[in-house]
Amino acid sequence: MTDIIENKSLKELNSFGLEVFAKKYANPSTIEELTEICNLHQNLDILILGEGSNILFSGNYQGLILHPEILGKEIIEEDSEEVKIRAYCGENWDGFVEYCVNHGWGGLENLSLIPGSVGSSPVQNIGAYGVEVKDRILWVEGFMMGETLIRKIPNAQCHFDYRDSIFKNEWKGKFIITAVVFRLDKKPVINANYGQLSEVFQSKKTQDIRAMRESVIEIRNSKLPDPKKFGNVGSFFKNPVISAHEFQLLKEKFPNIPSFPSKEGIKIPAAWLIEQSGWKGKRIKDCGTWPNQALVIVNYGNSTGNEILELSKKIQNSVFEKFQIKINREVNLI
Repeated sequence: MTDIIENKSLKELNSFGLEVFAKKYANPSTIEELTEICNLHQNLDILILGEGSNILFSGNYQGLILHPEILGKEIIEEDSEEVKIRAYCGENWDGFVEYCVNHGWGGLENLSLIPGSVGSSPVQNIGAYGVEVKDRILWVEGFMMGETLIRKIPNAQCHFDYRDSIFKNEWKGKFIITAVVFRLDKKPVINANYGQLSEVFQSKKTQDIRAMRESVIEIRNSKLPDPKKFGNVGSFFKNPVISAHEFQLLKEKFPNIPSFPSKEGIKIPAAWLIEQSGWKGKRIKDCGTWPNQALVIVNYGNSTGNEILELSKKIQNSVFEKFQIKINREVNLI
């Protein structure tokens, strides 16, 4: 069985680069090892850690952190129109997207360069440039704490929502994801109807999924800091959704306020709200918002989780005072 490591540094295992420690840590490489460790340590608080790209540690973790390194991809069914593929939880997300694009399978290309692992993708229902991963997930595989039976959770039972799922709420800390099964198209339909993405994509010599992936990577690299150089988790806040009535009232006061429709109402870019509240590029101690993208909070070197949390609260308060809109954290606070 995988060894349990005591007092493990997590500095290289969270993209904020925070120097925090786990009381106990293990990195199982098989599903059998993962279930055995979970069953033997049910008395401890257990946190499943993928690539630590959407987590803010406010201090040391006093339980057991499991960092599964379960790898593999396998086609489970295909025809002339689509392919159904299982990817295991430890696979790097962007590596998996690149693999699919290289095979000509469309559906995930807009989600290129999002940090994290395949196993964490349904938890957050990751999304970007008009696409959410929920639209490509057939089912999620895993087990309940205390069990060894692998369950297959159909898409409809995952309760997917904007950056949300059952794995982030009711089943948080209860269900361990081991693999995700995706449905991808062999005759891809390009989704380029999203702001700047359309312009960059149209400038490419060919308009295919490979060009779409290149376009997304180009835009993300121009706006977002490299976590290896400046600790960050990408978007720190969710884009808020308000009613049409609330939007009209704001429009009267702020004529240039940007928006785009969503199923729940009118979605307002949180980055614009933050920038208009005076926070873009602002730094306090060793953390601040990124100069090229106000939605990103950066650890410039030696910031602590609590300092980053306090900065985020100040930003939230400023936005609410000016716009009467509450922006919620996208990052998971541990």
